[in-house]
Amino acid sequence: MARRRVVSRMMRRVALRAVPAIVLIAVMLATVPAYAAPVAPRIPGLRLSTSRNWSGYAVETNLARPKSGVVTDVKGSWMVTTVTPTPPYSAYSASWIGIDGYSSGTVEQIGTETDWVNGKAVYSAWYEMYPKWSVSITSVPVKPGDWVTAEVAYTSKKAFALTLTNVTTGKSFTTTQNSGSAKRSSAEWIVEAPWSGGTLPLANFGVIPFTGASVTVNGNTGTIGDPRWQNDPLTMVGSTGTTLASPSPLSSSGSAFSMTWLAYN
Repeated sequence: MARRRVVSRMMRRVALRAVPAIVLIAVMLATVPAYAAPVAPRIPGLRLSTSRNWSGYAVETNLARPKSGVVTDVKGSWMVTTVTPTPPYSAYSASWIGIDGYSSGTVEQIGTETDWVNGKAVYSAWYEMYPKWSVSITSVPVKPGDWVTAEVAYTSKKAFALTLTNVTTGKSFTTTQNSGSAKRSSAEWIVEAPWSGGTLPLANFGVIPFTGASVTVNGNTGTIGDPRWQNDPLTMVGSTGTTLASPSPLSSSGSAFSMTWLAYN
């Protein structure tokens, strides 16, 4: 699954499976919404530490037996990069930080999107409380070269505060949303191939640097690489096993890495 989109207040989905390539391209050009919505729960890949739609880092108390109700905050910063044109079809990528989704059925997330849609570059910000639909953040425009910082914080029973700031322009957005089914078992720093009836073509986003990554687990705040929990470096792979995007190793502080686009899916 993936972040879904809302276009002109109408939700549209595109069936992408079992469609010949030529028809698939035509369908995407004609009916894929103008703004991709990031996905929700991670789709596992063909091998360990891979995913069909996510690439980046995830943290849990224990990757095999994660505890629930323990993650209360996640933070991170990244740069909005320039999308490379992908004629003749559209392609999409979403960069975000969030809680849940690695091994649970909800995602509380906020981020930006870098797309190539109908021959034009499209950059936007959004948040999503999956399985609810994503919401565009029109009050915080983003463009290539902008640095954004984001936070998702569990503030009280069922309530999450989601904040995104364009550090370059100074514009900021905060919302409080409820989720009665969030397990709060994982935290993520992700670049994703959005979903609309199937995993959409991954846009060539180049290299995205992530910095200032922190998480609070059981009241303890640390970096992705903190030894008090476990992290999974996720590589995005296509249906045939082709590597589409991959994270670098963590910095010596454990709080920074870069995401690199490698191939189209």
